[in-house]
Amino acid sequence: MKNIFLACKAILALALAANCVHGYADSRIVETPASDSRICYTGRTVAEDGNVSFDWTGTDCRIRFSGPYLAVRCSDTKANYFNVWIDKEFSDKADKVIRTSGQDTLIVIAENLGRGEHTAIIQKRTEGEQGTVTFHSFSTKGEIINSRATQGRFIEFIGDSNTCGFGVESNVATDPFTPETENCNLSYAAIVSRYFNADLALIAHSGQGVARNYDGDMKDITMLERYDRAMDMDANHEWGQEDISRIPDIVVIFLGSNDFSTGKQPRMQVFVERYLELVGKVRRNYGEDIPILCIASRTDPLLHSYISEACARDGRLSLCTMHEKSYSNVSDLGASYHPNRIGQRKIASIVIPYISSITGWEMPVEPYL
Repeated sequence: MKNIFLACKAILALALAANCVHGYADSRIVETPASDSRICYTGRTVAEDGNVSFDWTGTDCRIRFSGPYLAVRCSDTKANYFNVWIDKEFSDKADKVIRTSGQDTLIVIAENLGRGEHTAIIQKRTEGEQGTVTFHSFSTKGEIINSRATQGRFIEFIGDSNTCGFGVESNVATDPFTPETENCNLSYAAIVSRYFNADLALIAHSGQGVARNYDGDMKDITMLERYDRAMDMDANHEWGQEDISRIPDIVVIFLGSNDFSTGKQPRMQVFVERYLELVGKVRRNYGEDIPILCIASRTDPLLHSYISEACARDGRLSLCTMHEKSYSNVSDLGASYHPNRIGQRKIASIVIPYISSITGWEMPVEPYL
């Protein structure tokens, strides 16, 4: 019996040593502040006391770690949904979807992973109206490792519900909107970014216009005002040149539909002035030579003429025209008559050649995803 005991003890010692070699010496949880410099965020965030808060849709966090386990301790003012990818880059289908709500909640991102290093990407798929999330810390059973450098290409999109992916996961136009059907990762903006292997930032909010919002008046807080915010729903945190860590290669503006909603519209002079004021803010942040692509829909001829006039007055803006039949108003609609994932792909297919021509980026011979 003594020999058997000694043999088992030796085997256990060897197993523990093997775990140490691979960085899994024990199951002790290591907690790392969310603001740790080894963790990479893309999009506008506010870091305070080790916490990282954000509410703009599409904001993502990339974290590399060794060990079999990753969890995030977080809080949310309402409830948001996040796409998660483990050990892979962005794709049209996430590995899992998580929901954040409540205060100081621990959510397991991954567990029972194989040996070696792993990467997790966590992307906010719902917009600011669904709440502000705060990441407090990440828990691992291994070491946090510096995340890879951000991709060389970077696109900023300024838009409304179309850019948010509002209702995109529904295929019935009469479906009411629910946060579960909103997914910015299936919007034209995300499709375009994946196609060009570019990171993205979405400054987008459903119902927003340039001079007035959906069924609103000229006193609205529009995207012109929201663009100056670090947080979509919080005017207390301004965002400006001192907050810029990365300049986009191109900025895409897709606004105007809400200005013309419910049979109303601003005067051309007012719309054009405010549109060009937004353009001026973009140039103030990124420089006078930043390429800007303006998308104008012909679903309302007057709207198209307004944006065309703004581009003509400026002289340096690129105009992308989206015709009335760009996507089907029968088969390509999701919740609340917004484009579903097929409609969003068709929008992306229109935008991609413009970006290729403006930036000089080649168009790969592969489908739009």
